[in-house]
Amino acid sequence: MFKWYGFLGSILVLFAELNFFLRIQPFANWYFPIIWFGYILLVDAAVYKIKGKSMICGNLKKFVLIVSISALIWVLFEMFNLFIENWVYVGVGGFGSEFTKMLFGLLSFATVLPGVFETAELLGSFKLFHKVKLKESHKITHKFLYIMIGLGFVSLIAPILWPKYTFALVWVNLFFILDPINYLHNQPSIIKHLKDRKLQIPLILLLAGLVCGFLWEFWNFWAIPKWNYTVPFVGFLKIFEMPVLGYIGFAFLAWELYAIYHFIGTLFNKDKTVKKFLLKTY
Repeated sequence: MFKWYGFLGSILVLFAELNFFLRIQPFANWYFPIIWFGYILLVDAAVYKIKGKSMICGNLKKFVLIVSISALIWVLFEMFNLFIENWVYVGVGGFGSEFTKMLFGLLSFATVLPGVFETAELLGSFKLFHKVKLKESHKITHKFLYIMIGLGFVSLIAPILWPKYTFALVWVNLFFILDPINYLHNQPSIIKHLKDRKLQIPLILLLAGLVCGFLWEFWNFWAIPKWNYTVPFVGFLKIFEMPVLGYIGFAFLAWELYAIYHFIGTLFNKDKTVKKFLLKTY
C-alpha cells in the first residue's frame, strides 16, 4: 500500500520543480523545505510500499525527534563554516525579517538528517550491498579507538586554525570522534559494522550521502535563495554549484550524521524510551 502522504509529497516536489520557472512567491523563496519535505514524504511512502514499514509509519515520535535533531546538527555545521567560509547564502533578501530567515533556515536544516536516512532506507529496501562483506574480521582495540578519537580532535581544531588547507576535515572530524565513542557504548557505529564484516549499512550510507548531495545541488542550482561555494584549490569542474571533488564530502557526511545521531543515544543512555527510538533508526 502506497501511503496517502506519498502523493502529497509527489505534489510538493512537482510544484517546487515547476516553480523554479514560474517563480510564484512566497513559494519560490521557501522552495527548500517544500521540496525536501515533499521528497521525504514520497520516499517514506515508497519504503512503506516495499517493506511494509517505514520511519514515519513505524514511529511518528521518532521521526519528529530525527527532524528536531537534524536542525540542531546543521547549526553546528554552520558554525564550522564561520571558520572555513566554504559556502555563502545569496538571494535571502526576500525573506524580510531576521526571524523569517531563521525560520527558513531551521526548517531547511530539519530536512537534512531525515533526507539522508530515508534515502538510505529506500536504497536498503532494494538489498543493495546485502551480500558484500569483508573477508576477514579485524580486532578493534582500545588503542585503535583512542587514536581515532585523537585524530578526530586534531581534525576538529585544524580547520579552525588552518581553514584554507584543512577545510575538508569538517566532513569527517566528528565521525572520527563520535563513532568510536558509539562503539564503546554499544551504540550503532560504522566501526561495529566493519568489525562484524557487514558492509551493507556503511556502503548504503555513503551512497545515500551522494544521492542527497546530488539532489541538494540539483535543486539549489535554479533556486532564488541559494548557496554558492568558495573552495580553495579544488574549485574546478563543477556539477551545478559544487566542485566535483566536493561530492566526496557528501558521501562521508552521511557517516558523520550517523555518528552524531547515535552519539545522542549515549547521552540518553538511561532513558529507555529515547534509547529505543535511537537504536531502532536505520
